[in-house]
Amino acid sequence: MTSLNTPVHAARVGRPAYSQTIPCQPSTAETCRKLVQRVLGAWCLNELADGAVLIVTELIANASKHTSCHDIRLTVGRPSASRIRVGVVDWEPERLPAAGHADHGDESGRGLLLIDAVSDCWGYDLYGSDRCPWGKEVWAELQLTSDG
Repeated sequence: MTSLNTPVHAARVGRPAYSQTIPCQPSTAETCRKLVQRVLGAWCLNELADGAVLIVTELIANASKHTSCHDIRLTVGRPSASRIRVGVVDWEPERLPAAGHADHGDESGRGLLLIDAVSDCWGYDLYGSDRCPWGKEVWAELQLTSDG
């Protein structure tokens, strides 16, 4: 895994992207939050960092809770100059994300609801063929504000 002391080199032109394979465990979230912050800093998109950090935290928590994968892949992309996409790829395409309902006293069940509230949009993409998908990416996008 990339050390936090290793500089993040993220291109500022075209459709830059960053990805890293990481262990599928909740403790990985702290490292991923720092990596996302560094990538957004390299792209001069620091104003999106708070939302992106929350998104990556929830995506990793969901993957570690709802899959049996040993590793997952963090992705941070820039589909346009004013939009970023943060995602987590796992290898269990049959476990599709669905926003749940959490009662007042529940300690879990709010991850996708938080992502929905913070992001401009979220969803998932299946990888592989329709007959035999091998994985999925759960992602969320953030857009720069028009006055940013």
